[in-house]
Amino acid sequence: MRRGLTRRTMVASGLLAVTIGATFAVLLSSVADLRGMEHRAQQSEDVLVATNRLERLVVDLETGQRGFLLTGSDQYLQPWLAARTAFPQQATTLEQLVAGNAEQHARAERLTQAGTSYLKDYSEPLIAAAHRDRTSVNVVAATAEDKQRVDAMRTQFDQLLAVEDQLAMARQHKADDVARRAIVAAAAGLTGSVLLVALFTWYLNWRILRPVRRTAAMAGRLAAGDLGARVPDRGVGEIGVLQRSFNTMAAAVEQGRRELAGSRVRIVAAADRARQRIERDLHDGTQQRLVSIALQLRAGEAVVPPEQPEMRAQLANAADELTTALDELRELSRGIHPAILTEGGLGPALKALARRSPIPSEVAVDVPVRLAGPVEVCAYYVVSEALANAAKHSGASEVWIDARVSAGRLHLSVRDDGRGGAVPDRGSGLTGLADRVEALDGTISVTSPVGAGTTLLVDLPIDTDHQVRPTPSRPDA
Repeated sequence: MRRGLTRRTMVASGLLAVTIGATFAVLLSSVADLRGMEHRAQQSEDVLVATNRLERLVVDLETGQRGFLLTGSDQYLQPWLAARTAFPQQATTLEQLVAGNAEQHARAERLTQAGTSYLKDYSEPLIAAAHRDRTSVNVVAATAEDKQRVDAMRTQFDQLLAVEDQLAMARQHKADDVARRAIVAAAAGLTGSVLLVALFTWYLNWRILRPVRRTAAMAGRLAAGDLGARVPDRGVGEIGVLQRSFNTMAAAVEQGRRELAGSRVRIVAAADRARQRIERDLHDGTQQRLVSIALQLRAGEAVVPPEQPEMRAQLANAADELTTALDELRELSRGIHPAILTEGGLGPALKALARRSPIPSEVAVDVPVRLAGPVEVCAYYVVSEALANAAKHSGASEVWIDARVSAGRLHLSVRDDGRGGAVPDRGSGLTGLADRVEALDGTISVTSPVGAGTTLLVDLPIDTDHQVRPTPSRPDA
């Protein structure tokens, strides 16, 4: 599986390399063929030139000889002498040029033999005889024989030239075919390369880039808190491994988050139970004993004789001090865990908080049923901390508290008309509340523009399994 993507990439790259290599091979072969044909075409042109030159030499031999025979003037022998001197070298050049073609080489050899025979066996003896005695030479007969010999050589020249023209034409046709083949190969190679590159690009985008981008986007969502972010794991090779690894990591993070949230809930619940137990122990134990002692002191004060006013005053003072200590203990007990929250629910507890607040507070509660204990405790402490912060820092003249249930969630708002500019992370006490709210999978936010008061918003999910009963109608304690 790991080799899948690598193998596909190598196959695609190999196909592209083979296509380009084959195209270049055809082009190089065509270029080599064209160069060879160009060389042969040049050679063929040289053959034509050499043949024409040799034919002109034969014509010079004929015309020089005829002029000398007719006039007896040696000036007509100048072309003949030049042609006789140049003929052997030109004939050798022609034979060398056609050496690669056996038929043409044979024709060139026959031309050389005919020309040599014309000179040695006919023309030179005739010129020598004319030099000795012009009258001994029959000019008419010599001219006729000369024409016959030269015409025979011209026929051979024409044959050699005609065959060379045919060979040149055949080479030209072949060159045209090679050029067309090169053009077709170049066009096919270019088209194939473009198609392969396009397919390879599409494959890379579809199989690699898109899954990687999708995985990166899911990683961003995961980092932003969306722990349910997953990617399809249908990728091939290493991409599939990446997708499955990402999903495994995301599942592990989500599981860890659930375990952490559960741990935080258990810790908060354990702390709340401990607070409730301490409050109950104080109420049922220490407070009751202190109340009993206070009553005993009052009873003792009542039976002290009038002649002992100092003792009566001491007992009264002790009873008053004990009553003050009892009130402070009750206040401390309410801070640990308010009994009214356990007994009366969220509405009465919030109204009791508002009554004890040093800042006038308005409370609006629309919670028709008892909520889960952790939810009620969390909401109570949020309002308690918000009222304490408003009293200490805001300079507010009034606070508005609103609690209502909607769409399975408790929406809580605490707003004041103070100076604003609150910074939640500087000793405001909201950090611990944020942990408590988030432990219940809730949200908390603070808005505090300078000069426009502070608003605390909390949103908590309601655990319907713990909605035990409607809120009882009872006087606010």
